[in-house]
Amino acid sequence: MDAQGRGRAEHIDPADQWVLNPNTGEYELRLSPSAAQSPVPGPRRPARDSGGAPRRRNDAKPGGTREMSRVRPGDVPPPRNRRKGPEPEAPQGRRAARRPVKKTSKAKKALLWTGGTMAFVLVAVTAAGYLYIRHLNGNITSISDDGASTGGFRKDEAINILLIGTDKRTGKGNEGYGDAGSVGHADTNILLHVSKDRSNATALSIPRDLIVDVPDCPTQQEDGSSKVIKGTPSARFNTSLGQDDRTPSCTMRTVTELTGIKPDDFMVADFNAVKTLTTAVGGVEVCLGKDIDDADSHLKLSRGTHNISGEQALAFVRTRHSVGFGGDLSRIGLQQQFLSALMRKLSSNDTLTSPGKMLKLAEAGTKALTVDDKLDSIGKLKDLGMELGKLNPKNLTFTTVPVIDNPAEKVKTTVVLNEAKAPAVFQAIKDDVSFSDVKKKAKAAKDAQAARLKGTKAPASEVRVRILNGGAASGSAQAALNWLQNDEGVSKSENAGNAPAELARTQLEYAPDQAAQARKLAAVMGLSGSALKPGKSVTNSQGLPAMTLTLGKDFKGAGVSLTPATKAPDVDKSTADKVQCAQ
Repeated sequence: MDAQGRGRAEHIDPADQWVLNPNTGEYELRLSPSAAQSPVPGPRRPARDSGGAPRRRNDAKPGGTREMSRVRPGDVPPPRNRRKGPEPEAPQGRRAARRPVKKTSKAKKALLWTGGTMAFVLVAVTAAGYLYIRHLNGNITSISDDGASTGGFRKDEAINILLIGTDKRTGKGNEGYGDAGSVGHADTNILLHVSKDRSNATALSIPRDLIVDVPDCPTQQEDGSSKVIKGTPSARFNTSLGQDDRTPSCTMRTVTELTGIKPDDFMVADFNAVKTLTTAVGGVEVCLGKDIDDADSHLKLSRGTHNISGEQALAFVRTRHSVGFGGDLSRIGLQQQFLSALMRKLSSNDTLTSPGKMLKLAEAGTKALTVDDKLDSIGKLKDLGMELGKLNPKNLTFTTVPVIDNPAEKVKTTVVLNEAKAPAVFQAIKDDVSFSDVKKKAKAAKDAQAARLKGTKAPASEVRVRILNGGAASGSAQAALNWLQNDEGVSKSENAGNAPAELARTQLEYAPDQAAQARKLAAVMGLSGSALKPGKSVTNSQGLPAMTLTLGKDFKGAGVSLTPATKAPDVDKSTADKVQCAQ
């Protein structure tokens, strides 16, 4: 117990009861002679003497000694240090980041984490809460996002996390996998979108062989300086990481260039994530519609269901020649099936109620993970985990960016965007549209928003509005003004310049007595009820009350409707709660 807590036994921190015995090098539990020895740390009541009075801690044994209950070091998490001293040197061979690593040295709460294809473990694991395991902080590696993100996820907004699995050979036993000389390309890529109300999520797989334009990437160097890595037009998506010293921030920028969606954070893992995590949970069940014997991936399984872990699990997510058409798209389907199976196992298995198994899973996940520097604090990791933990697996939909074979190739090895379908998928995610059949939590709020559009509408000539640019392309406010005045008869409108802050979505604020004007402008511009914000009026340049129209990043041009889609496009998809057999 520290000085601040002395004398308040009911507030004993469980970690304070575990101390390092310098003679044995083992963690031991402090107990009074009358207390029962416990195999796990927990609160205790103060010892009392024969008269019933609380006994001082140094009276636990004659001579002021304390009784110790010895346990093995692996049975419990290390205690919180109360005395500051020099940090021990890291053992030789410990994993190091290519960039400056930020690690949290002290914290009370840690979360079970994974990365790349394994990051979906979060959805199931965090539903059970987070553990009091301090040393997990030291397992997590972080590198700079180089300004490519939104600045980190926010609790009150939709979340977009970029999950990257690399093909880099790291760790013992991985010599037979992937490209021996790979610098760690973006082999598996998933953009995980979590809805604003946390009722649903969409996992969008991005094929590694998709031809994209990799943009210029400002990248932080090891010495703290910044270097701009030149972009590459018409390149495979997987070269956005590793190639020419590109970091995950370059993959982030490539995703933004491709989809129009700017990720909040990224998480990266390598081959070891699949092996160690599946071993930690005792394997996952997968289903095959036919026998598979793939010499390249080392997978040999018969038709039917199998429980796989370790090397076999890695072979499963890497195989492609024996399923579907034998390409990367077929492998993506296997990976999505595997992730669904892992989530189901975690959400239903006794792993979540077993401290020993949870500790193994936490160790495996944190060691396999690299995150951006906006997620390097244990508080942020915990907050993100709690947000993801609100999801139900049945409302997590897996789908893939719509693509077609590259028409420029005679031998088909790469793919290009299906321009007829892909834009609608990207737009649905940007509009926070669910790809699963889910009842929205905020139905009352949705009804209230829809009600704002109902009622009488004022004539266009009576609509008085000030227009601001709040994130739209330069010149948008003036273009909207010209269109409203010349084409729609909204003559009492004016350009008010730039808004004080950028908005993701266009917004119209109005006073109660301006509701009829707001409904008219909404009808003219195609604004949804969610874009209407009851509030107060402002004074225009003529000293008269006016509404405020702020054009957000969703503004596509004058005359283009701003009503978001309410239904996701028809694409191939699956949900995490259903078992599907690979063919």
